Amino acid sequence: MINTLSRMIRSGILTEQVSPANADAATGALQQRILRILGRALCIRHVDAGSCNGCELEIQALNNPYYNLEGVGIKFVASPRHADLLLVTGPVSVNMEEALKRTFDAVPDPKLVIAVGDCGACGGVYGKTYATRGGVADIIPVNHSIMGCPPTPAAILEAILQTVQSTGK
Repeated sequence: MINTLSRMIRSGILTEQVSPANADAATGALQQRILRILGRALCIRHVDAGSCNGCELEIQALNNPYYNLEGVGIKFVASPRHADLLLVTGPVSVNMEEALKRTFDAVPDPKLVIAVGDCGACGGVYGKTYATRGGVADIIPVNHSIMGCPPTPAAILEAILQTVQSTGK
């Protein structure tokens, strides 16, 4: 424990400094934008359709306090019936095809779908094989795809905002 504490003291604070005025203004503007478009918080249901978990790690990083998702009105929900947007990762495995279709059907209209990562966008290195059906768009309609293996949390957040803004409201 003493070694860990002394290492922490030697390293200092490694995160970026954000000026509170700029952070509050950006957060407030983003929250107003989401409220103007949706009229309430954006609820996201994440579906792992057969990924290697690289994209899940980046989505988890997106949930940390640095990005302040819940502070700006974006939250992850457990049920597709409460979701506005599906965030789908991985190439769709044969065993997840039916589950993905059922999850998509359970999301109320108007439903939005984002395919995350190269595998979600086009099947990635897995492509279409005996075990995978390829990208998410081969199974359900997709509004936006994020390329990258894995994409950064900032890229995922930007895609979420672009997709919500494209709803035309």
